[in-house]
Amino acid sequence: MKESVYINLGASNHSKYERQAEDYYATDPIAVKLLLEVEPQLSNIWECACGEGHLAKVIAEQGKLHKATDLINRGYGNVEDFLLNKEPYHHGDIVTNPPYIKAVEFVKHAIDKVDTGRYVCMFLKVLFLESQSRKELFTKYPPKVIYVSSSRINCAKNGDFETYNSGAIAYAWYVWQKGYIGDAVIKWIN
Repeated sequence: MKESVYINLGASNHSKYERQAEDYYATDPIAVKLLLEVEPQLSNIWECACGEGHLAKVIAEQGKLHKATDLINRGYGNVEDFLLNKEPYHHGDIVTNPPYIKAVEFVKHAIDKVDTGRYVCMFLKVLFLESQSRKELFTKYPPKVIYVSSSRINCAKNGDFETYNSGAIAYAWYVWQKGYIGDAVIKWIN
């Protein structure tokens, strides 16, 4: 009984499935469609953990994609380790669903990469709000808005949406604007 509670909460250390080696869990494209509806100013977007392009293709369709990269060649975008990228700045916004095990590093690196006033949007579990290490992140870099998905959006292991359903996990878009100082506003989408 206790184990099933942790599984339903999406605790990766209690999952009945083995984690994907590179932590590749593709996001249903509806997630980025919803984000672009509520944050229409996003532009010149770098999707830096693009996988098979589930989010990047939607961004490109809207004419807002600058580049798409991923650590692993999954048939879309260029191969690049985002965390090792040494370019001084990306003159645009960064939008992605990062590998959860490296989410804090992705957030910090992305905020360092963008110009003041630009946006970093990360699709993460609602549970990302808790833990001492992430509290430090949120204290140093307060998000401007957190958009909680009021209905569940699926993230699928290895991009296999037919077999894998993460419907027990609640997700949100965490939106940082570089230089923002203040409290995060919580809003709901879908």
